[in-house]
Amino acid sequence: MRVLIAGGGEVAALVARRLAFEGNEVILIEQNPDRCAELEDSLDARVHRGSATSVRTMREAGVSDTDLLIAVTDDDKANLLACLIAQAEAPTITKIARVRTHEIHEWQQVCSAAGLRIDHLIHPESEMVRRMLPVLGLPGVSDIIDFAGGEIKVFGLMLDASHWAVGKTMEELDRAGPPENSLIAMIFRGSQVIIPHGGDVLREGDHVFIITRRSDLDEDFRFMGITPQPSLDRVFILGGKQVGIQIASDLEAQGVTVKLFERNLERCEKISQLLRKTIVVHGDGTDEATLVDEHIEGADAFLALTNDDEDNIIASLLARRLGVKKVAALVNRLNYLPMAQRLGISTTVSPRVAAVDGILRYVRKGRVQSVTTFRQEEAEAIELVATASSKYVGCPLRSLKLPEGCII
Repeated sequence: MRVLIAGGGEVAALVARRLAFEGNEVILIEQNPDRCAELEDSLDARVHRGSATSVRTMREAGVSDTDLLIAVTDDDKANLLACLIAQAEAPTITKIARVRTHEIHEWQQVCSAAGLRIDHLIHPESEMVRRMLPVLGLPGVSDIIDFAGGEIKVFGLMLDASHWAVGKTMEELDRAGPPENSLIAMIFRGSQVIIPHGGDVLREGDHVFIITRRSDLDEDFRFMGITPQPSLDRVFILGGKQVGIQIASDLEAQGVTVKLFERNLERCEKISQLLRKTIVVHGDGTDEATLVDEHIEGADAFLALTNDDEDNIIASLLARRLGVKKVAALVNRLNYLPMAQRLGISTTVSPRVAAVDGILRYVRKGRVQSVTTFRQEEAEAIELVATASSKYVGCPLRSLKLPEGCII
């Protein structure tokens, strides 16, 4: 397949690397000459310097002979315009675009009415909200990821020094009587990704991912010593951007008391008009005195969702020290994700990872039902359907010669 990617940022590079590795011909369009040089050095892909909003540039990059356009520049308007050019030059081309505007549904309607067919719109903010909400009442749990329409769950758990499983081998855990259809599928240990076997030992600081059936999830929580909060009463949110407002609105609908901190006064006034019950605080949510004055101690969750990674990480650590039961941070820079988790911030979300997952899920559609990326590309979970023609159908799993580091 011939793939044209509009944009040369981290999302574009991640997607290009994956698709080129899978044997696709990949061309990237990027304006910045320095970034073009970086991409040429690091990717097995052709880099074309220019703007994806230029008809001439798109023609020179070969849009008319392309099977798939992925528009992931930093500008929503540029992404939509690139799709428009592609449709005019190659009517049958498949188009994916990332948009960050909160008017995502309105834009879908406008594009449809104008005859602009965009096959898949990626909205990372909505994906981040979907990932965060289920774990807010689960201290220590980083993620709960659905497969098979929710019938299969994968949840992540950070092991501190006091956790009963630290020092135990996989065989010892199995003898302790976990739910029958449960499996420790993956361990992050520093920069290592471990697919564990019977003799492997769990250590303090391990980030463990467990796969189980939906019907066994609560039993797995009990087995691993996780005590869900009976209800969410108080949640603090740092940052009044789109994702913070969306989560606050969803929590309001659940009857949760929400306080949202925003430094910009004008932004505070706008947020107070959008949200009905959330208390909007004009102040610095990274300041200890401010948080103490607002009675943060004992809050159920603290969500750091500004555009500043350092502020988000520092504020999350401060909130945890002040007695918040659950902290979560938005992290833009992918190389910060492992560090944040090693510091004890169990739940981290990244708009870039969310965008990559959404793109790959669509690109690989058919037998592939979903794609989930873990941390900085270290691991990936792929949900796919075994067809009648698959060479593995009918074979016992023990007889399969899978690549090292894979598990079914």
